[in-house]
Amino acid sequence: MKHKQVLGEVELEILNIVWEKGEASVQDVVDDILRNRKTAYTSVLTMMRNLHKKGYLSYRQEGRTYIYSAAIEPDEIKHSLLKNTLEKVFKGSSVELVQHLFQSEDLSREEIAEIKKLIKEL
Repeated sequence: MKHKQVLGEVELEILNIVWEKGEASVQDVVDDILRNRKTAYTSVLTMMRNLHKKGYLSYRQEGRTYIYSAAIEPDEIKHSLLKNTLEKVFKGSSVELVQHLFQSEDLSREEIAEIKKLIKEL
């Protein structure tokens, strides 16, 4: 399934929590978010329902509780977001994206070595 809808920062945060946990109730996600900042249960509930409608989450019901799980793999989202960024921000230029990454990030020697290794493998 191709997901064309752009995901917001909080939607990605929710997906990451669900991926990490494997499955989670709305309260599980709220509890996780509350460790870093305030959030309302109803806001998270609405976003999780929207993620379900968009095809990113699936759920099953246990009594009155909905247990959500990811309907897609993290790599699918990463690929989609990267492709969208590449097209919209860098006009499709992979070289420009990589140049910008190298210029704007303080990469360690280990990270540079890993990148060189990946390039050689390609």
